[in-house]
Amino acid sequence: MSLRFNLVRKKGPNIRLDTDFGGFLDKFSRSRGQSGPISEDVEVELFNPALPEAGGFCISSGVMKPCFWFLSVLLGAALVGGCKPAGHALPQPPAVAGGEPGRAGGRFVLATLPPRTFNPLLNVDGGSDAVIRLLFSSLVTLNLESQEPEPGLAESWSVEPDQKTWTFKLRKNLRWSDGEPLTADDVVFTWNQVMYNPKYNQLTYEVFRSGGKNFEVTKVDDLTVRVVTPEIFAPFVEYFGSTYILPEHKLKQWAAGGNFLYAYALTNRPDGIVGSGPFRLKSYALEKSVVLERNPEFWMVDKKGQRLPYLDEVELRIPKSELDYEGMFLEGKTAAFENIRPEQAWQFQQAAAKGKFRLIDMGAGAQRDFLWFNLKSGTDRNGKPFVDPVKLKWFNDKRFREAISCGLNRERIIYDAYAGRAVAVYGLISAENKRWNNASIPQYSYNPNKARALLAEMGMTNHTPDGMLADAEGHPVQFTLISSMENPIRQAVAVRVLDDLKQLGIRVDYQPLSTRALSGLVNGSMNYECASMGFGGGGIDPASQMNVLKSDAPLHQWNPLQRTPATDWERRIDVLMDAQMHTLDFAERKKDFDEVQTIWAEQVPMISIAAPSTAAAVQPDIGNVRPAMAGGYHVTWNIEELYFKK
Repeated sequence: MSLRFNLVRKKGPNIRLDTDFGGFLDKFSRSRGQSGPISEDVEVELFNPALPEAGGFCISSGVMKPCFWFLSVLLGAALVGGCKPAGHALPQPPAVAGGEPGRAGGRFVLATLPPRTFNPLLNVDGGSDAVIRLLFSSLVTLNLESQEPEPGLAESWSVEPDQKTWTFKLRKNLRWSDGEPLTADDVVFTWNQVMYNPKYNQLTYEVFRSGGKNFEVTKVDDLTVRVVTPEIFAPFVEYFGSTYILPEHKLKQWAAGGNFLYAYALTNRPDGIVGSGPFRLKSYALEKSVVLERNPEFWMVDKKGQRLPYLDEVELRIPKSELDYEGMFLEGKTAAFENIRPEQAWQFQQAAAKGKFRLIDMGAGAQRDFLWFNLKSGTDRNGKPFVDPVKLKWFNDKRFREAISCGLNRERIIYDAYAGRAVAVYGLISAENKRWNNASIPQYSYNPNKARALLAEMGMTNHTPDGMLADAEGHPVQFTLISSMENPIRQAVAVRVLDDLKQLGIRVDYQPLSTRALSGLVNGSMNYECASMGFGGGGIDPASQMNVLKSDAPLHQWNPLQRTPATDWERRIDVLMDAQMHTLDFAERKKDFDEVQTIWAEQVPMISIAAPSTAAAVQPDIGNVRPAMAGGYHVTWNIEELYFKK
C-alpha cells in the first residue's frame, strides 16, 4: 500500500512532513523525518474522523488545518493536570544513557508548530510530533548518533533460525506515566487491537503485512512477546521495534468501542494522556504552549544510576508567526534551534561569534535537491502525449541525462543559491547515512566538454539561427523547467541551471508555479517536461526508499506507478530492492543496495544537484548535546539526557 503526499514549502521551525510510508516509519524509529524521501514541499489532504469538533482536516505547509475548529468556549483555554504520584522503583535493568552524568532541574523551552493531536496514530504533522515523541516509547530506540538500534522498553530481542520468529524481552517493573504496570499485554494490545485495525491505522497498516497476512503478535508471559512474520522482513527491528507502545488500561475501551481515533485529543485532561516517554503532559494552552513535566516512571538512568530525564519541564511555545521562531532563539527565549536554513546561516554565524550560543555545523544533510525529466510515455485522457515525443526521445536517452548532469556547475550553484551552505551530490544518499552509503558510485560532475561530446553522439550538432543547439532532425533542443515559486532557493537554482545549460546551447524556459499547481502537474496530470524539487532522507534502512526506487511506486517521480518496469535497469532495481527486504544478512543486503545506488548514479533518473548543509544551535549551558545528522531533531533527539550546566 502506498500513500502519496504532494509537495509544499515547510514552515515553522524547519519541520518537514513525510511523503510516504518510509517517512512515517521514520517517525516510528525516532529518526523523524523524513522515507522514501520526504519533501520540504508537501501538501496533503486526509480525512480525520478523530475529533468530532474538528471533522475533516488538511495539512498544508507543515500545519494541520481543521476544516472547522473547536467550540468557541474552548478557545484560549488551558487544560491543567492534577496532582500525580511519585515514581516507583526503577525497572530492572534500566537502560543506561550514553552521555555524561548531569544535574537535575530546569525548564527547557523550544518553539514549535501547534499540535493537532496527542494520538500517535494521527501523528502526521510537525507540531504533534514534537510533543508525541516525548510522551511515548517503543520496544527499540534508534541511536541517531551511531544510527544503530538500541534496547528501549525491551531489554533484549532475538530471532530464531527461521529468521521470522522474533522474541522481545521487556524490562521488569516497567510503569506507565500514571504508575500502572507496563507489560506484554500492552504490546499485544497495541498491535492486535490498534495497529492491525485498518480503521484506526490508515497510514501503515499494509507496511506490517506480508502476503496479505498480519504479523502474529502473542504474549508468552508478562515480560515476553513473540512475533512471527509471514516472510522474512529485513527492517523488522527498526520498523516493528520502534512503533510506540500504547497503554491498554487507558485505551482498551476506546479501541473496543470503535472510537480509538477520538482518544488523546487536545481536549482531554492532561492527566488522561498516559505514556511511557521521558515526559508527561502537564498543561496545554490552545495556540500558546504545551508544557510537559518529568515522567517519574521513566525507564532510563545515567551512568551513576540517577533516573532520567534531568529536566523538570519542557515547554513547547507556539509562536504567532514563522519569523518568530528565529527571533525567539536569537533573543535567548528558546534553548535550541534544530535546523538552520542556508539563508539564515549568516545571521546565526554572526550571533554565535559573539558567544551568544553554540553553533553546530554537521555538514551535508539528508535533504537532496534534484531535477528530473518526465519519462512517462503515452497520452492523457484527452489523447495528448504526456511529453512531446521528440523530447521524450531525448529524455529517455541516458546520454542526455548524463550530459545535463555534466553541464551543471554545482559549485557555482551552491555559492549563488545556497550562500555556500551545501555540498555537491551525485547519488540518492551519501555519507550522512553511515551504514548504507555506497561511496564508490560514479559521479557525473561538471565537465562541459564531456557534456557537448555526449550531446554530439546523439546527433545534437546542428544550430538554430540564434546559435542554440538542434537535434539531427533540426528540432531546437529546449525544454521547460518547473519549480516552486514559494521557495527562493529553488528559484535561484533554476536561474543557475538555465545559465549553465545555455552554455551548452540548450534553451531552458523556467516556469515557477504555486505549490498547488506544481503538485498538480508532477503528482497528477504528468503534463510537464522537467521539474526541480527538494526531498529529504527518511529512515536509515533501504526499505524506506522503496516508494521511490520501485518502478510501481508513487514516488518513482520520473515515471511513477508502472505496471511493468519500463527499462531493464528499473527491472534490476526492483529485483534488488525486493531481495534485500527478504534477508537478515547485512552483508547481503548491503551488496544489493550498493548495486542499486550504482545503477541510480549511472542512469541518473533524477539528477542530484546539492545537499544543503545541516546546522543547528543550542544555548551554551546545555550539556550532553550529541548532534545527529539523521532525523529532524538534530540536537534534542536525546532530550532525556540534556541538562543545564548551571
